[in-house]
Amino acid sequence: MLIREATPRDWPAIWPFFHKIVAAGDTYTYPLDLGEEQGRDLWLLRPPNRTVVAVDDAGTVLGTAKMNNNQMGNGAHVASASYMVAPAHSGQGVGRALCQYSLDWARAAGFRRIQFNAVVETNVHAVRLYESLGFEVLGTLPEGFHHPTEGYVGLHIMHRAL
Repeated sequence: MLIREATPRDWPAIWPFFHKIVAAGDTYTYPLDLGEEQGRDLWLLRPPNRTVVAVDDAGTVLGTAKMNNNQMGNGAHVASASYMVAPAHSGQGVGRALCQYSLDWARAAGFRRIQFNAVVETNVHAVRLYESLGFEVLGTLPEGFHHPTEGYVGLHIMHRAL
């Protein structure tokens, strides 16, 4: 698997699984009816932030990540990141590789910490992955997310030092 910077040419391969994940409404706080142009504008970040894709030997996009400063100004020393793995490629280490890549990027870019603002507590695979990479739950906003089948569930704020 190769992780490389995403380009606008990658968007047609990202959009189908991005759309499916967002429309499911169980992991992201994006609007469920997010359009393709809005999605592209949210996901494909400009430098100094970064969006990457994980591809296999044939060039198939397996997943994607976006990495950015979590806040501006005096909070700009804290990074953040988001990840999406094509459902057909889940369980193959793509998410772990993308997360590790973002940690390396953030460290090299001079960030001191990385924070995830809204990890849905029922997204147990993501929570386990992040914890295995050294993230801690700082707190949970009770009923901060309206899950389509579980009802109102908590949103974790997670972080780790770099």
